Amino acid sequence: MKSFFMLCAALSLTGCAAINKPLNQPLPEGQNPPLAEVTMTAPTDGEVYVGLAFSGGGMRASAFAYGLLEELRAQTATPKDPDGVLSEVRLVTGVSGGSVTAAYFGLKGPAALDGYRENYLLTNAEKYMANSPLNPLTLVRGVTGGANGRKTFGRYLDEKLFHGATFGDLRQRSNIITWINATDMANQTPFLFSPETFDALCSDLGSFPISDAVAASAAFPLVFSPITLEAHQGKCQYKEPDWLTDARYNPEATSAMKAQAAALESYGDPEKVQYVKLLDGGITDNFGTTGLAIERARARNGFAPMTPQQAVRLKRFLFIVADAGTEKTYAWSRKLGGPGGVKLAMGIAGASMGSASRTGYDAMRLQLDRWQKDLVDYRCSLSRGEVARLRGSLSGWNCRDVKFFVGKISFDGLDPAQQAQLNEIPTRLKLKPEQVDMTIEAGRQAARVNPELNGFLHAQPGRNPLAALKTGTGKQPKRISPIKN
Repeated sequence: MKSFFMLCAALSLTGCAAINKPLNQPLPEGQNPPLAEVTMTAPTDGEVYVGLAFSGGGMRASAFAYGLLEELRAQTATPKDPDGVLSEVRLVTGVSGGSVTAAYFGLKGPAALDGYRENYLLTNAEKYMANSPLNPLTLVRGVTGGANGRKTFGRYLDEKLFHGATFGDLRQRSNIITWINATDMANQTPFLFSPETFDALCSDLGSFPISDAVAASAAFPLVFSPITLEAHQGKCQYKEPDWLTDARYNPEATSAMKAQAAALESYGDPEKVQYVKLLDGGITDNFGTTGLAIERARARNGFAPMTPQQAVRLKRFLFIVADAGTEKTYAWSRKLGGPGGVKLAMGIAGASMGSASRTGYDAMRLQLDRWQKDLVDYRCSLSRGEVARLRGSLSGWNCRDVKFFVGKISFDGLDPAQQAQLNEIPTRLKLKPEQVDMTIEAGRQAARVNPELNGFLHAQPGRNPLAALKTGTGKQPKRISPIKN
């Protein structure tokens, strides 16, 4: 009875949901610059291009992505390049838990791996969060808009990893294009923290905190309240890009392109949007690959998001998706009743994320297939003089010498018993140390047996291909140990 009265009192607090005030500032003038500046200095720069996508899944996803990165570095390091193929990463995209690792790697490069396990993965990222289901106030905050605001997880990220860093800092410190993905609730589309999106909002991306973007990407419904951005209409001279106009009138434009175009268009209409409300990016794309698909679909050339120099110098392209999966349970399927309440809401969100992941990955694969063809067509259309200018030399030039390697690294390549253990790891921001280490090792083992990654490394002179029975230290790989209850 006491609990009932407490709940009734809590329900009367209609304003108790956490509210995140917008942090995005108006764009002073012009347009936002690119996320990264690419500089070519040596003749071989750009021959290899590596892109990585990290899925959502809480701390499990952060750890799985870290395991993949660690294995890539351990297996491909050379005396001249101790970071191996990590030095060739030029694009990283992340969602939810994966966006933490993506953003930190984008900011720091390979140095981000040093101490990441101890400084973040083994810590309690729920330190400031209200997450007890036994607390009626937490429950009511959840159902009325979100139990936690940016001063919980976002604050923790800033304290542990980003220390006030902004997208402007990322541009100055890194040559890696870094995409952080959230979901625009009103438009029901992926929201990419990119210059083009912020141009449409008349907002300055350079001053926006990275931790706030990651908090938006990880804002799981009910657990977090939406991260809010303000549409600063009329405070800049915004001119819509040509692809947006084409998507509006071109009957052959894809539905995804039309939806993205409509979302950007809505940001300039105060009758539709004054505030953009952002939740977990996994709701619409749990791999963060929509940005790449859209980039290619709207491209008016054969090379974007590469530069012309990269496109002409490129020989081998690798794009790997790290899929940490989602927590799975068959408890509901073994009894007649349920699920209900919060579990039902979580189940709906999880089903949406699973479906978005599959369709997003398939669309991305099709786009990359087309991109390889477009890239060859572009290269072969260039004059010898243009090739020499972009490439630095005509020596060894073959316009068709481009090969793409695209694959997904997941739990599927592991032992069934290991998969069962991994799938039971909860989608939370705090895990037991043995769960963290189990997931890291899974990322390393899954990388060793991935055929696309092995094919790419076989094609790399001086790189040792990943071997299923060898780790970076030359020892037999550890079997993932079961977690003790």
